[in-house]
Amino acid sequence: MFNKMSITDIDVSGQRVFCRVDFNVPLDEQRNITDDTRIRAALPTIRYLLEQGARLILASHLGRPKGKVDPAYSLAPAATHLQGLLGKPVRMASDCIGDQVKAQIAQLADGEVILLENVRFYPGETDNDPQFAAELAALADLYVNDAFGTAHRAHASTEGVARLLKPAVAGFLMEKELKYLGEALANPERPFVAIIGGAKVSDKILVIEQLLEKVDSILIGGGMAYTFLKAQGIATGTSLLEADRVELAKKLLAQAESRGVEFLLPQDHIVAAEFKADSSAQTCGNTDFPADRMALDIGPQTIKLYRQKIASAKTVVWNGPMGVFEFDAFARGTFAIAEALAASDCLSIIGGGDSVAAVNKAGLDAEMTHISTGGGASLEFLEGKELPGVVALTDR
Repeated sequence: MFNKMSITDIDVSGQRVFCRVDFNVPLDEQRNITDDTRIRAALPTIRYLLEQGARLILASHLGRPKGKVDPAYSLAPAATHLQGLLGKPVRMASDCIGDQVKAQIAQLADGEVILLENVRFYPGETDNDPQFAAELAALADLYVNDAFGTAHRAHASTEGVARLLKPAVAGFLMEKELKYLGEALANPERPFVAIIGGAKVSDKILVIEQLLEKVDSILIGGGMAYTFLKAQGIATGTSLLEADRVELAKKLLAQAESRGVEFLLPQDHIVAAEFKADSSAQTCGNTDFPADRMALDIGPQTIKLYRQKIASAKTVVWNGPMGVFEFDAFARGTFAIAEALAASDCLSIIGGGDSVAAVNKAGLDAEMTHISTGGGASLEFLEGKELPGVVALTDR
């Protein structure tokens, strides 16, 4: 995974460089970009390639246009936004393949950049169609992948082109993601603590199984905690429960015990009668859980315990919120985790869309060691899976 060539290993001057980025950014109804995190994350690679005299061809997807042209998913707003960030012209291609695009690329001088139109306007992108990949590859001489967020997908622009254009190398963002996630799993400084949240055990089974072999402690929060508590025979009222996963939760708890891994579950909860932002909240413990209430956040005792574990940790991986942080009344647990990580001197790695959103919402993103740009990709990496977009890159 980590023995791949990097952009610093190749000479790009005067070369047409096909660089896969992840510009899949949220847009409002006026098609203004509401969060440019992903574009900014690619800037070091883009700037480096332009400074080295590459003729830069950027490719990305946006949304799910289902293999046909849809102006609502055009990457034109990303080109305009990138132009503002770079302070230099960014051309917008009329398409992502074809003679007209080749002609537009032929007009590029060294150190100039063009953004191709959405690669998902063609079904060949998500099908990883060899002919579509070949048409993309025909546009360039070298391949750079800086789109970690799509590295778990074997698509034409992430995997197919990398097989055809050699060398195929990692951009700075891709390198950084693999370095932090890879080192955390391969050689963590201890104590190594994993904080796993989110709604369902089923979404995180593989991650928990992998982490049980590597961590010293796992702190569980979010809706999935109630399946684990049920497995311990604790009543959880009307809380989210995967009844068909209770036996599996028992197995995971037994695995943790046999491996000497501390497996911490919430001791108290913020509960409400309904899943609503304005639902009246109350606190309860594991012994007095009201039968007609659901847990929507971890309680103050649990926050205190989890803070202590984070304070003494040297490496922390966090994936998934502690509660329904979109509702202010039930956001305290998730924000408390973010605050504890910000106050700690540990190596903190935040992966997964909701955890990242919570850290950003708390205004603590600058205090984290590494915030992963790939929700699904970081999850699959933590599960121990090989990522097709990484495997396809050229070995050193």
